Amino acid sequence: MTARRLVAEGLGTALLLVAIVGSGIVTSSDGPASTQLFQHALVVGLALVALIHTFGHVSGAHFNPAVTLLDLLLGNLPRRLAAGYVVVQLLGACAGVVVTNLLFGEPAVALATTQRSGVQLAASELLATAGLLVVIVGVVRSGRDAAVPGAVGAYIAMAVFSTSSASFANPAVTVARSLSDTWTGIDPSGVPVYVGAQLLATVLVWPLLRWLFSTDASSVPDLVVPHAPPASPPRLASPHDEHDPHDPHDANDPHDPHDPAATSAAGRSHQDGGPR
Repeated sequence: MTARRLVAEGLGTALLLVAIVGSGIVTSSDGPASTQLFQHALVVGLALVALIHTFGHVSGAHFNPAVTLLDLLLGNLPRRLAAGYVVVQLLGACAGVVVTNLLFGEPAVALATTQRSGVQLAASELLATAGLLVVIVGVVRSGRDAAVPGAVGAYIAMAVFSTSSASFANPAVTVARSLSDTWTGIDPSGVPVYVGAQLLATVLVWPLLRWLFSTDASSVPDLVVPHAPPASPPRLASPHDEHDPHDPHDANDPHDPHDPAATSAAGRSHQDGGPR
């Protein structure tokens, strides 16, 4: 089970980077800057929706060390598994970038030269990451699990288009994008600033989320999508089943309103003037 979770996290993160870097290369070839950014944001948001739907029931679809760290802080993920998640997320992200570079005729690894640093961009990453975590925990703890993929995808699309840093909001994504000298790249010198802001946001927002969406932590087993195995469906009674007098579950309960025999007995008792 652990191996399946790790493979799902690594593969999902790799595919996410294919969407991020690939859409950046394609959209940067034509059109005004605002149109390019909008197209990129839309593709990334839709990719997240698809990937969370695909892998959520296996690993929880974190694809993001910040989400994994928050899950650990909330007490929902063992430390060893959390460490494994972070490793495969980083490896998967880097593999996704290398594959995308090759698909578009770029060098497998080319350190990015796009400068992304400064207080404003760091603050933007802190805000974008905190907002992402608020959306995830808020929707999960509302019990509307089916809404998680759409909510996360929509938030990221909005954040990419409306924040000054274009919302990396993911340490694995940040590190991997330094390996592609394309439209979505980030110069390696800016990586520590972005990653530091993302991790700081996770630690700062943790107590807020515990208070704001207060509930028993055990009721939210996994982020992004709870992936506890479904309960077995109840066995339907058959008219050919034989009554076992020694089986307590097979005996008719005279007080069970859903038992036809009990209902019939209650009707006769009422007609006779009540129990004697």
